[in-house]
Amino acid sequence: MIFAKIDFINLLPFHIYIKKNIQSSQLKSIIEYKKSYPSYINNKFKKRKVDSAFISSIASRNEKNLDFGIVAKNEVLSVLLIPGKQQTDFQSQTSNALAKVLDLKGRVIIGDKALKFYHENPNILKIDLAKQWQDKYNLPFVFAVLCFNKNKNKLKSITKNFNKKHIKIPQYILEQYSKRSGVSKRNILNYLTKIDYNLGIKEKRALKLFLKLTKEKGLR
Repeated sequence: MIFAKIDFINLLPFHIYIKKNIQSSQLKSIIEYKKSYPSYINNKFKKRKVDSAFISSIASRNEKNLDFGIVAKNEVLSVLLIPGKQQTDFQSQTSNALAKVLDLKGRVIIGDKALKFYHENPNILKIDLAKQWQDKYNLPFVFAVLCFNKNKNKLKSITKNFNKKHIKIPQYILEQYSKRSGVSKRNILNYLTKIDYNLGIKEKRALKLFLKLTKEKGLR
């Protein structure tokens, strides 16, 4: 099974869980090799070059998936819009589409660089897109969905015991991510409290609504 990894802090608990629960050193090395940003992984998944991956919500339409994803219940801090001249972020199709669905114009910035920007620029006006969605629709926002082309049962077996609350992030890994991202260990841990992974009734309703709204606007 070839699993592609979004190399952002928001999936850190999941990837620690995966490393602890996958015995195959070959699969572990494949996961490390197949890591990139969301829109790149979407493309690889659509071309069937990877078996499973967290796919941006806008690209998950008509794809097979588990009840698993990347969810923000309220503010997320890592998907921002700086009001002004419209500028998309090439790394994320979903966040760019979300700004358009919310009729907001400005510069979209996502991922670890957005989290760093949030903490380093407290006086700059910025809009948290997940918070805007929650305020408008009273629903969480689903940024990505765990999709698969094959090996459904294997993927279900790997993920079934995942519980974010039980994941302990080793200090040395926190240090690595902090140095790489420029975000303090304290802020990383605070950020991860804002991320959830289970797709329940509300999350599925939110995803369905988002896909409906993007379709109405001609966004793919």
